[in-house]
Amino acid sequence: AQPGWRDVVAKGAQWGIPTPAFSTALSFYDGLRTKNLPANLLQAQRDYFGAHTFRIKPEYANEKYPEGKDIHVNWTGRGGNVSASTYTA
Repeated sequence: AQPGWRDVVAKGAQWGIPTPAFSTALSFYDGLRTKNLPANLLQAQRDYFGAHTFRIKPEYANEKYPEGKDIHVNWTGRGGNVSASTYTA
């Protein structure tokens, strides 16, 4: 049923007909089948800008970055503080 489902969502978008339940359900379904989601990139960005930490994927784990641990990476490679702070404009 996937081809028809995708066709209905695509035609709705082309014709300007909102299909919120169909399109959201299709996105959710596609997300379940995807190994690498945009959330992986989002975690890295959050860590870069605020040292929020992330978990390394099992296939990339090693001694320096162990699996199952919350880690932070110095993304700039220059040391120093990369966390966000407040300022007065």
